[in-house]
Amino acid sequence: MQNRLKNKNTGNPDVWKAVGLLHKAIAAGGIDPKLLALVHLRASQINGCSACVYASVAGGKKAGDTDERLHHVAAWREAPFFTDAERAALALAEAATRLQDGAPGVTDAVWDEVSAHFTEEQIGALNLEIALTNFFNRINRTIKEPAGQTWG
Repeated sequence: MQNRLKNKNTGNPDVWKAVGLLHKAIAAGGIDPKLLALVHLRASQINGCSACVYASVAGGKKAGDTDERLHHVAAWREAPFFTDAERAALALAEAATRLQDGAPGVTDAVWDEVSAHFTEEQIGALNLEIALTNFFNRINRTIKEPAGQTWG
């Protein structure tokens, strides 16, 4: 796959400043970096973004997660490797990512399960992580960003 955009540095430093501030806000939310990587991975799998799948696996490993868990995110409902809180976060990532063609999005049941495991501040961080992941997934799919490349 060839990247369509040779220079991802748009010449507008405010773009990278804004992304950096979003990352800072997510980190301040008190969510374990391993869980953030799992959420990023699941949304990226749904969206078919190879660059973000690659990045989230690398991020998960850097945060100390295992190959076994990372390899099973696509089948998290059937895999025994995830806590109830992680399952709630993965369900939120899926529901918030799958908004097309009348999909129900984040139902009350999904929200109630997330609320049972996380504070409002943590849910805010999860929401930002999911939204930022979907943002980058769409950019990467548009420009055909190949796995293994880096931004910035």
